[in-house]
Amino acid sequence: MKKVFSAMRPTGKLHLGHLLGALKNWVSLQKEYQCIFAVADWHALMSEYENSGELRANGVEMAIDWMACGIDPEKSILYRQSDVAGHLELQMFLSCLTPLGWLERNPTYKEQLREITTRDLQTYAFLGYPVLQAADILLYKADAVPIGEDQLPHLELCREIARRFNSIYERQVFTDCKAILTATPRLLGTDNRKMSKSYGNTINLSDNAKDVEKKVVSMITDPKRVRMADPGHPEECNVYSYYKVFASQEAPGCYEWCSRALKGCVECKRNLAGHINQTLAPIREKRAGLEKDKAKVAGILEEGAVKAAKIAAQTLAEVREAVF
Repeated sequence: MKKVFSAMRPTGKLHLGHLLGALKNWVSLQKEYQCIFAVADWHALMSEYENSGELRANGVEMAIDWMACGIDPEKSILYRQSDVAGHLELQMFLSCLTPLGWLERNPTYKEQLREITTRDLQTYAFLGYPVLQAADILLYKADAVPIGEDQLPHLELCREIARRFNSIYERQVFTDCKAILTATPRLLGTDNRKMSKSYGNTINLSDNAKDVEKKVVSMITDPKRVRMADPGHPEECNVYSYYKVFASQEAPGCYEWCSRALKGCVECKRNLAGHINQTLAPIREKRAGLEKDKAKVAGILEEGAVKAAKIAAQTLAEVREAVF
């Protein structure tokens, strides 16, 4: 089977954005690919090095969320990135030949330096973040990576690094990895900003039903609708965008009762909360069972690391032969 690689940083609880933007797609990919999913704790350390104490525990919680959503360790390899030494070894090889200008022009690097002011990201490791990303993918000779359109520049940089390696050492060790573009519904946080734990505006996969309802009821709605009798503007309301994802069959009705002022916003949001809870109920149930035996989940990650390391060793043997 062809291989797919993807990863997530264990920097906090997973939320609805992760479910729609990645996990649902990961689950479907298991049917036709050998999937390798990494808890990217080295990547997390690059920005969270001053607050690294929770990364280990977060990794187990992340794996619980993955499995609760349908990632099957019998079909896919789940592991912790730092448990496979090959990631850093290949990063070293690739760092030697990656031009500094390629990294400095990285649009995400510039954006995060500009926007993230609570942490010092002016570090050697953070500048080299894309090289580790390339090492992650190339270590397993992944045929494809599921990403959104905004991540295409990162994948192209990975391809350029791989081509440069092949050219310098005159060996076809690496081939181009293709993108599996993920169509992600536009889903903002409860305050109409990007859904992010740093904004405190997420609806988490681990939230109980009451917490979900409380968060949904607090969502910002159409600012132009001051009174219940005022007609609303659904196309401008974040709650309506959630209806289109979690209650698509009711979205036309929602549009009508909002635009014609047939229902108030609180009633509308309570109804939405019910649909979100219906989506999360099976995940919540499976998650509760996994939570009871975290040692077993940790063991799954360790077993996955052994499997991943075997694949990595084969690639590194080719890389060493080419270089030395």
